[in-house]
Amino acid sequence: MQRPPSSPPTRAIQLPRPAPGAPADPYLVAPVAKALAVLAFVEDAGQEVGLSDVARALGLPKTSAFRYLYTLAAAGFVGYGTGRDRYRPGPRLHRGREGETDVQRLRELAIPAMSGLRKRFNETINLGVPDRDRVVYVEMIESSRALRMQARIGERHPLNSTSLGKAILAFMPEEERAPLLASPLKAMTGRTTTDVAQLRRQLREIARKGYAVEVGENEEGLMCIGVPILERGGRPVAALSLSAPEARVTRPLRVEVIAALRAAAATVSRRLGHRAAAAGS
Repeated sequence: MQRPPSSPPTRAIQLPRPAPGAPADPYLVAPVAKALAVLAFVEDAGQEVGLSDVARALGLPKTSAFRYLYTLAAAGFVGYGTGRDRYRPGPRLHRGREGETDVQRLRELAIPAMSGLRKRFNETINLGVPDRDRVVYVEMIESSRALRMQARIGERHPLNSTSLGKAILAFMPEEERAPLLASPLKAMTGRTTTDVAQLRRQLREIARKGYAVEVGENEEGLMCIGVPILERGGRPVAALSLSAPEARVTRPLRVEVIAALRAAAATVSRRLGHRAAAAGS
């Protein structure tokens, strides 16, 4: 559902400074410290931020803030949306172990399919990647309707409360999944699945059907349908989902959405080297 407009935190972040009367640390490279403070602000904001937000929060001149952001973007640590003139966490922040799919390439492959889904259904389309026990939203294309999910790139939600997360968990190797289910599962609403045995039953069904449906588990009144994106070998590296108010997703529409999401995810998966098993094999 649409949330009230919000702004990133605007309190000043304290940059490293020596204590009063103490000598300056000769090993501290001040420009590097400031660049890291800019990076931390962009990563922690929970939404895309503008140049003015960064300059105000860090107490930097706009020209200096721009240079730090430009340099971080050139290195891949910050992403920049030219259409919105906003900054977000970049692909290098989402890289985990060696061999993990490059998030920027994933976005480039997924955006055409996401745009097609958004045009067809006029609902919010999400792309998420796993990050330990969370799913990170790395791209969103919002619905133009007044009542919708409020897109926030960079936000992290529990795997167990989202259709994105459940679609990823269902196709994850057991040796990777087991540690994630060993810790207490976080409840986002009163409908969130927090019982491990129940969640495992859901994951078996999702793996059989090829899609996940979540109703009100991550946000009251909202329904999300998610499908996995697989790379070579069948490993889930991301997921696509459609989010909409539950009342708008009628049963006939749900069938249509599932088919469209699965086709879109299959296209992206093929581009990543995944080869689906032949029918009957």
